[in-house]
Amino acid sequence: MNYYKVGTIVNTQGLQGEVRVLSVTDFADERFQIGNELALFDKNDNFIQNVKIKTHRKQKNFDIVKFEGMYHINDVEKYREHVLKVAEDDLSDLGEDEFYYHEIIGLDVYENDEKIGSVKEILSPGANDVWVIDRPKKKDLLLPFIPGVVLDVDVAGNRVEIEIPEGLDDEN
Repeated sequence: MNYYKVGTIVNTQGLQGEVRVLSVTDFADERFQIGNELALFDKNDNFIQNVKIKTHRKQKNFDIVKFEGMYHINDVEKYREHVLKVAEDDLSDLGEDEFYYHEIIGLDVYENDEKIGSVKEILSPGANDVWVIDRPKKKDLLLPFIPGVVLDVDVAGNRVEIEIPEGLDDEN
């Protein structure tokens, strides 16, 4: 079965067995919904166990999560830097022009039919996602995922068509 990353446990939160998760999903409220089950992997991508969400709340840029059966800081501190993943079977169907991060990462990026690189990572700093474009022999390009910049996404064709706004690609 395939699993897809939804977050990384970056620290504990308090003494009652909560963890601070840096989420990498647009669907945090859905992924961390009470009763949902996620897979826990270590930093070497080895499966550890399934965990069930007992509580969830947002705090600044983090999701504060408590798992069933883990009631004390001693139960969770060993999971720092571990990754939470969702099973492929648990992914929801998306609407047209909606994509999961794992579908976008790795796509080739073109501007005016010239390949400029590939999507290396997706950041979620606030109002819109920012795609990190890995470009050979150039600095990574931070590209906002907004209309007029990302013109077309063709997952099946492994292609993203973009238009870089003036001034965004300045090397200065």
